[in-house]
Amino acid sequence: MYAKTRARYTRMLAARRLVMAGTALAVLFTANIVTAAPKIETWTTANGARVYFVPAPELPIVDVRIVFDAGSAKDGGKDGVAQLTSSLLGEGAGELNADQIAERFEGLGAQFGGDAQRDMAIVSLRSLTEPSLLDPALATLTTVLTQPSFPADALERERSRMLVSLQSEKESPGDIASKAFFAALYPDHPYGTPPLGTEESVKALSREDARAFYQRYYVARNATVAIVGALDRKGAERIADQVLGKLPAGEAAASVPAVPAPVESKPQRINYPSEQTHILLGQPGITRDDPDYFPLYVGNHILGGSGLVSRISDEVREKRGLSYSAYSYFIPMRAAGPFTAGLQTRNNQAEQALAVLREVMQTFIEKGPAEKELIAAKKNITGGFALRLDSNSKIVDNLAMIGFYQLPLDYLDAFNQRVEAVTAAQIRDAFKRRVDPQRMTTVIVGGTVAAAAP
Repeated sequence: MYAKTRARYTRMLAARRLVMAGTALAVLFTANIVTAAPKIETWTTANGARVYFVPAPELPIVDVRIVFDAGSAKDGGKDGVAQLTSSLLGEGAGELNADQIAERFEGLGAQFGGDAQRDMAIVSLRSLTEPSLLDPALATLTTVLTQPSFPADALERERSRMLVSLQSEKESPGDIASKAFFAALYPDHPYGTPPLGTEESVKALSREDARAFYQRYYVARNATVAIVGALDRKGAERIADQVLGKLPAGEAAASVPAVPAPVESKPQRINYPSEQTHILLGQPGITRDDPDYFPLYVGNHILGGSGLVSRISDEVREKRGLSYSAYSYFIPMRAAGPFTAGLQTRNNQAEQALAVLREVMQTFIEKGPAEKELIAAKKNITGGFALRLDSNSKIVDNLAMIGFYQLPLDYLDAFNQRVEAVTAAQIRDAFKRRVDPQRMTTVIVGGTVAAAAP
């Protein structure tokens, strides 16, 4: 018995070292060979799941990412159920409990994960392609996906964890600001609900709620599968059929409702006993397939998305010393995701910092970028593009995004060309039409001026 246990432990360590070594080598190796976007193959399984595959024969590793249209936007009045369901998948399946599932993956050197966001729920696996390791890893993944048991004790553990996280958020001014910002930005819309739910909603969730959510949304026609690794097309088809073949076909989820146009709103101030004030302002922005995506993306790189060299950072931080971090960004989603500008500053500087932030944004919207700013932004974006694809994990991330949002298969191939094609006039036009500081939601969380006094 001791000899068998020791042999199993030795095998587990060896497999784990190989996966971790492969992960590290992938970055070094792929960075040297990425000269163009990978060729994407796609097909649909017999039960309706969409599959996206990129062969990567350089290392004996395969990454599988399964994305369901099952994020918190589908909570349907049971806030937090998407997160709870996602968390429970690996806590019990078939005859296996949570410890046995974890031991099976660890014993094979495989890495299993899951998460739920506003738009999607994700299940992932990384494994070596050696059949003696890959086959049992896939078998365990299949059991987790197709036979979750939602054990009562696991549900209580996950409920407790979610409640602890919710309590922790109450003690973080950044989290308070973010939740208030989304609630104000998306009233009466699924995006306004926090993915973790609320204390009241989480306490009310039941095992039946999680099971019903799983049965509705974890179905093949609601799934997108991304596969990257040392496989051929036949091998990738085998993986997709094995992992998803036993799922019912089901039906794709209904579309997320459109986001209403923003209306003028008063700043929302939330007192919090801190020396720093957190400021967020913004409005509903763009969808992932928005026709204005590239002008807005390149323009925001200049405005507030390029770190210390952006206009917002230069004016707020470098010239005036009002904040260590000041920024802006778009989050494209199924429906219009948020455009957000933000900073943190001392309480006694909050009004000044907010005024400067608004002024910088207004000036950019009216005048657009200077030509030298546009040239520098394009060089920075296109020059760093290869880093987005310098490992299998990054490729599978992009592949899952393309599949889930149903973007063109040449999205990565054409990315740099579309960036280069953006003009200053297009940026001015897009920002004037799509970004309105007068209609932005503003959330301010922090203490009084006295709280910042030495």
